[in-house]
Amino acid sequence: SAKRKGIHITNLTRTARFLSEACDLVFDAASSGKQFLIVGTKNKAADLVAWAAIKARCHCVNKKWLGGILTNWSTTETRLQKFRDLRMEQKTGRLNRLPKRDAAVVKRQLSRLQTYLGGIKYMTGLPDIVIIVDQHEEYTALRECITLGIPTICLIDTNCDPDLADISIPA
Repeated sequence: SAKRKGIHITNLTRTARFLSEACDLVFDAASSGKQFLIVGTKNKAADLVAWAAIKARCHCVNKKWLGGILTNWSTTETRLQKFRDLRMEQKTGRLNRLPKRDAAVVKRQLSRLQTYLGGIKYMTGLPDIVIIVDQHEEYTALRECITLGIPTICLIDTNCDPDLADISIPA
């Protein structure tokens, strides 16, 4: 990519080549039953990330990346279990038996957990591949994946480092 008169120009032939490579990797991984995590917390991308995750039956983080989601997996698992327990209590109606104030506190906690962990509520372990929508915005998530050795596919802009991800797609 280059910059001319303040406009960033991306080489679309390279984009197509890396996109094809990423598609092959995703197809092979999906056919062997691997788990995916899609990360995209930008306001414009959040709804599309959630939609894509539902469509592909994979996990997503689309509101805010809470530091340590992957590197501190034991704590994340505990939070996910708490989230599942609270949802079960809500479905069975046990929250209605609580005093109003306690019920309000629990509902607020449930709402917060839904916002931040709703996309990974059924995740049972670390993902096999992480797809990151914007490397610059999701740098913390990328660092966690690098630390754990999880393969990453990143959409990158001209202000990103293509060497950080396993497959970088300039877009």
